[in-house]
Amino acid sequence: MSDEELLNGEPDPQMEGHVAKVSKVSGMYREYFLDYASYVILERAVPAMYDGLKPVQRRILHSMYEMHDGRYHKVANIIGNTMKYHPHGDASIGDALVQLGQKDLLIDCQGNWGNILTGDSAAAPRYIEARLTKFALDVVFSPKITQWQSSYDGRAKEPVFFPVKFPLLLAQGVEGIAVGLSTKILPHNFNELIDGCIRILNGQNVTIYPDFPTGGIADVSNYNDGQRGGRVRVRAKINAIDKKTLVISEIPFGTTTGSLIDSILKANDKGKIKIRKIEDNTAENVEIVIHLPPGLSPDKTIDALYAFTDCEVSISPIACVIYQDKPLFMGVSEMLRESAFLTRELLKAELNVKLNELREAWHFASLEKIFIEHKIYRLIEDAETWEQVISSIRIGLKPHIGHLLRPVTEEDIVRLTEIKIKRISKYDSDKANDHIQALEGQIAEVEQNLANLTDYTIRWFEYLKEKYGKGRERKTELRLFDEIQAQTVAIANEKLYINRQEGFIGTSLKKDEYICDCSDIDDIIVFRRDGKMMVVKVDQKVFVGPDIIHAAVFKKGDRRTIYNLIYRDGSKGPSYMKRFYVDSIIRGNEYDITQGKPGSEILHLTANPNGEAEVVSVYLKPISKLKKLRFDIDFATLAIKGRNARGNLVTKYPIKKIELKEKGLSTLAPRKIWLDTSIMRLNTEGRGQLLGTFKGDDLIIQVTKTGTYRLTTTDLSTHFDDDALHIRKFNPQEIITCVYWDHTRKRYFVKRFHPEKSDRRESFIPEGHGNQPELITFQPNPVVLLEFDEVKGNARPPEEVNLAEFISVKGMKTIGNQLTTHPVRQITLLHPHEPAPEETTPADFTDIDIDLSTEEARQITLFDLLDQNPEKDNPNQ
Repeated sequence: MSDEELLNGEPDPQMEGHVAKVSKVSGMYREYFLDYASYVILERAVPAMYDGLKPVQRRILHSMYEMHDGRYHKVANIIGNTMKYHPHGDASIGDALVQLGQKDLLIDCQGNWGNILTGDSAAAPRYIEARLTKFALDVVFSPKITQWQSSYDGRAKEPVFFPVKFPLLLAQGVEGIAVGLSTKILPHNFNELIDGCIRILNGQNVTIYPDFPTGGIADVSNYNDGQRGGRVRVRAKINAIDKKTLVISEIPFGTTTGSLIDSILKANDKGKIKIRKIEDNTAENVEIVIHLPPGLSPDKTIDALYAFTDCEVSISPIACVIYQDKPLFMGVSEMLRESAFLTRELLKAELNVKLNELREAWHFASLEKIFIEHKIYRLIEDAETWEQVISSIRIGLKPHIGHLLRPVTEEDIVRLTEIKIKRISKYDSDKANDHIQALEGQIAEVEQNLANLTDYTIRWFEYLKEKYGKGRERKTELRLFDEIQAQTVAIANEKLYINRQEGFIGTSLKKDEYICDCSDIDDIIVFRRDGKMMVVKVDQKVFVGPDIIHAAVFKKGDRRTIYNLIYRDGSKGPSYMKRFYVDSIIRGNEYDITQGKPGSEILHLTANPNGEAEVVSVYLKPISKLKKLRFDIDFATLAIKGRNARGNLVTKYPIKKIELKEKGLSTLAPRKIWLDTSIMRLNTEGRGQLLGTFKGDDLIIQVTKTGTYRLTTTDLSTHFDDDALHIRKFNPQEIITCVYWDHTRKRYFVKRFHPEKSDRRESFIPEGHGNQPELITFQPNPVVLLEFDEVKGNARPPEEVNLAEFISVKGMKTIGNQLTTHPVRQITLLHPHEPAPEETTPADFTDIDIDLSTEEARQITLFDLLDQNPEKDNPNQ
């Protein structure tokens, strides 16, 4: 039988007389594959919207509830018991159980359950123990409203879904890969989810963002509500202890300290970054110490770590859940809305069950009271058959049951016959009435809750937050990230050489002329004698054309590097001069910086990183009737134009030579520098708050809440501290006034001093445990209001103190003067009323101060704008 006949299901003539059933392989494949795909999607990989659990997780929790007695159980026993419900073996159950335990929400763990920070695995199941948390018992389980189904072998019952009264799926997060689709829902903050549910129930819109158990810093501006196409960038928290030491205290979600260190070492081996050594001191908290070689900028190293290592990762969420037995892609805000309303319906179902139970209890208590108080039990003394007993009781009850909530059934009468004589003989009518009244009160309360179901649900969420929300504050800081250009932070790990005559540049031409150090991802700008310019990528050997006169590392978008040029236009034409910058080009293309005439030649070219303008002497070739053969040119008199400009005429006569007469100073105007407080970075594009205008040597002072300051340059890669209190242009004549608490003396002290120039972080608070600043200001005449504590019932009136009159300016290391001997309750800086400033000029910006002392100033970011106007398509506007 041929393969084609087999595939098409056609019978072989030789097989006539034999009974055979032939199926097409294509049909079998389609049917079996769809069955398998559906099974993996629905029963293994994707969580249900209803309770936020995968089947294996649901079976583990059901098994633990079945075993629950308040004590810890060996995980091996839990796995064994779960195998009654889960058909996939102990390994998958154990892994799922450990993952649930590491989320620290539903399972109370004891023993070594591994470490999500280091990636260490848990101990063997026989060594570790677990039990359900009180939160799980409150939120997940409610057997009376749970729908049940048979287990895979039909021997037991398991829940179809748990009635989870909390957005568990969003709190835990989940990741799964099925056939043809996957899901990745990021974890969110416990308290923020509860607050979101309350806002939804109050009819408000809600926007939520991820919160990772490993902490870190996240940029969620492109979160896209957790749907496909979104992206979250997460960075490690890195602090510079000093110029030679960096410490990583929090790591990105999805990484471990081991994988992070491996990525750093790999980048170091490739020359992307330079480190001296790295230490992993992680225990309960992350502590990775990176030691830098001397002379390396810690700020640029931090940027390089973000650019070249796993210190920054990008996470793409895909919010997919099982909804009504089908996979559905939906946003996390919609999931939260569904969960909030689902919780309300579940609470309603529980209230209805409780109401029915209370009514049944009231019904039987009332029936019992009638049965005993009216001595109906005596009517059955003469009954000879069971039917007569039932009939006698029914007849005896009939005159007294008009107020009952439902008709009396035979089951009710049977229960009455089961009352023991001892109970009848000791029956207390008053206690019975009190019991019935208590039931009526409970019934009224439940009915009240059902009538105000939304308010009851809100109180439920408030109860959860109050009981379980402590210690679950947000761990991941939300912040906008700046884009780090790899070229600007790459370490110069290569040496660049040039062969000017033959026209080659590269890192392998070690016998030729050395130019500079560069990185292997840099671009190189090249100028040739014939007036051609081009930009090429660094490589081992690149041909750029003969007669090279200048080559250097090219920075895209750099408008401060100014080229001063004198060129001859054509082989015998006049000479021109111009100044220009090169900010953007197409790599590999040749550009004319002359007019492009054949025979044009560059006579003089300098590259000036800060726009310096030199003075040159021009010597002309001797020509009859030409009296002046030498004159000077000051490039500072020329305006800076584009590279395509012809320039100003130098001379019509042939030039013999050009010599440098005098080096010039920068002719560029001082730069305006802004601080973008959302990312705590400097910029020149006008984002954020203006710090002032800066020349090349001007510095910025940063004062922190802990009583330290440091001076930094205007390098745009500078990282400012998270606890920065003031960031402003440095003026050594300014005075810092500080009020601080001396823990040893139990008194407040005040000091005033000039900040001194220093290349390291300086502390102006005296050393000592518990010493901390209370107030730091740059005001020239600060006035504070002192409010005092009561002493033995005597209240001292508030007092204003002018600190400029209270103490003179002293050295930075002095202790200062004691502010008062009375116990102080509060110190408030009074802002003096000053006249409105006149129209500012660039010189007036020297004392602009960014005050970051309030949380409002630090936290007004893109995320607040998103919350206030979630319909904006472009949050950067």
